Parts: sequence; structure tokens; C-alpha cells
Amino acid sequence: MSLSRDQKIGAFFLLFAVLLVFVWVPLDVDSGYTVQVRRQVSVGDAFAPTIAGVFVLIGGLFLLVFGGTRDEPQEPIDFLALRFAGLLFAVYVLSFMMMLFVGPIAVLVSNLLTGMEQEYRLLRDAAPWKYLGFAVGCTFAITSTISLLEGRFSLRAVLIGLCAVLAMIAIYDLPFDDLLLPPNGDV
Repeated sequence: MSLSRDQKIGAFFLLFAVLLVFVWVPLDVDSGYTVQVRRQVSVGDAFAPTIAGVFVLIGGLFLLVFGGTRDEPQEPIDFLALRFAGLLFAVYVLSFMMMLFVGPIAVLVSNLLTGMEQEYRLLRDAAPWKYLGFAVGCTFAITSTISLLEGRFSLRAVLIGLCAVLAMIAIYDLPFDDLLLPPNGDV
């Protein structure tokens, strides 16, 4: 049985997700999925990457099962496809850099304007500082991805990016007192 290109991509991401969930996360993260401290159960460091890995696994499984057959016409991987992949890679690298540096730069600018001497590391769990890098980086990633796919920039793409960021904050940050949004846990 020969696999289509989509099925090969699905098999790759299925294997990647299995390695992520069962090898990488357990070897890289010290705490488990939940942590119990003095009879209080909270989210552990392994929870978020494992959930992400499960979503990648589901996507890979869907591609593997429903990814078509080898007999169907396949688009070749040409220069335009490689250029698009390179642009997406650049967008995500830039968005991760924004996540890392927007918060500390905002605190630095705030210090220059107010004359205070605050450190981002001490503010990384206080609103609005804890949301700045995550919101700017994610909004940029989502807006840029939509704009690349549509071939044009639109206000609708920005609004979708902002709504998605607000939904992620509502799901991942608001219910948990001790969960830090990326990249604040590693600063």
C-alpha cells in the first residue's frame, strides 16, 4: 500500500506527537501533569505540552486516515511551496521573538517614562505585563498566517487573531492561579 503525500505528512506528525507525548515531555519536564502541594492540586509543567501533543496526534491521525490515496492527483512540492513554508517559518520565528521580548521592552520603556526601576521577571505574573508578549506574538502569528493564506492583509485577520488570543487567555490563564503563559515561565 502506497501512501499519498498528505498521508505521509500525517504519519510524520503522528510519529512526532507520539515522541513528544511519551518521550520528550517526560524526559524534559520534572513535574507531572498535575502537582499536589499541601492538599492543593494544580496544573503541572507537563500539562500544556502534552495537550498540544495530543492535538498534533489527532491532526496527524486525521491526515493519515482521510488524506486521500496515491491515485489522486498530487500537487508537486515546488519552489512556491518551499517559499511559502519558509515564509511561515519566518513568521513563527518572529512571533516567538515578539513573545520573548515585548514584555521586557515594555517594562524598560515604562521605567524610562516613569523613572521607576521595575524588573520584568518580578512583573511576569501581573496584568497587563504577563499578557503583552503572548498577545502581541500570537496575534502577529495568527494574523500573518491568515494574511499569507489569503494573499492580503485584512482587518478581519487581525480581529480573528485578537479573538483567538483572548480565547486562549480565557482557557489557559484565567482558570489557573499558578499557570504562566508563554514565555513567562522561562524568563
